[in-house]
Amino acid sequence: QVQLVESGGGLVQAGGSLRLSCAASSERRFSTYTMAWFRLAPGKEREFAAAIRYNGVTTRYADSVKGRFTISRDNAKNMVYLQMNNLKPEDTGVYYCAASSTVILSAMTAPSQYGNWGQGTQVTVSS
Repeated sequence: QVQLVESGGGLVQAGGSLRLSCAASSERRFSTYTMAWFRLAPGKEREFAAAIRYNGVTTRYADSVKGRFTISRDNAKNMVYLQMNNLKPEDTGVYYCAASSTVILSAMTAPSQYGNWGQGTQVTVSS
């Protein structure tokens, strides 16, 4: 089990930037977890945004955020980040940090593969 706490959400105008952070605490070494960000918008299903493998090298992005969002991690600090640039109103939603020690490379975008979730942080982008 790993406990996850997100921060950094807020209200921003379209075209602006936000940086989300996720702090992890676990008995298991943080560097063994694949980390991901998902988002949930009103009336929609939970959507994959980005993921990063334990080694910090392999990443995946949803097509809707590619080129605008960057996921990164600091294994020494047990942290994962999501830098969001050129935000759009459709990026509005609650952003969740998720962790998995078992997800395989081909399934990194599937929320069902993650057994550990944070409480979420709200991101609102105004037009």
